[in-house]
Amino acid sequence: MPGFVLFDFIDFIRTAANSGAEDDADLSRIGINMEVFEAYTRGYLKKATFLTTVELENLAFGAKLMTYMQTVRFFADYLNGDTYYKIQSPQHNWQRIMAQFCLLQSQEENFEKMQQIVLNCNKWIGI
Repeated sequence: MPGFVLFDFIDFIRTAANSGAEDDADLSRIGINMEVFEAYTRGYLKKATFLTTVELENLAFGAKLMTYMQTVRFFADYLNGDTYYKIQSPQHNWQRIMAQFCLLQSQEENFEKMQQIVLNCNKWIGI
């Protein structure tokens, strides 16, 4: 789909680098898995040699932004009567909101580490 070149990267981080599920009811399981973040970042940057400096500088921020955007989208759907996302219970979108917000908090807490990983990957790869 046309759009922002980093969406594939940042949406992968939001989903696969989350130590819990997108709608995990147990918020203690939610967090950014830094090992997955580093491995994916390293692999992505080996092939994504087309990225601009600005895009590279914003990879870690983009992961936080996507999580924030998805939190807001789940919240908007919840407020609008759950008409966009399929739900399994009346509180399913609320559960998603809480899980995504918890992930966002973890990304905030680990942002400097995430940013350093991106910078280090650029050095290792020679970008």
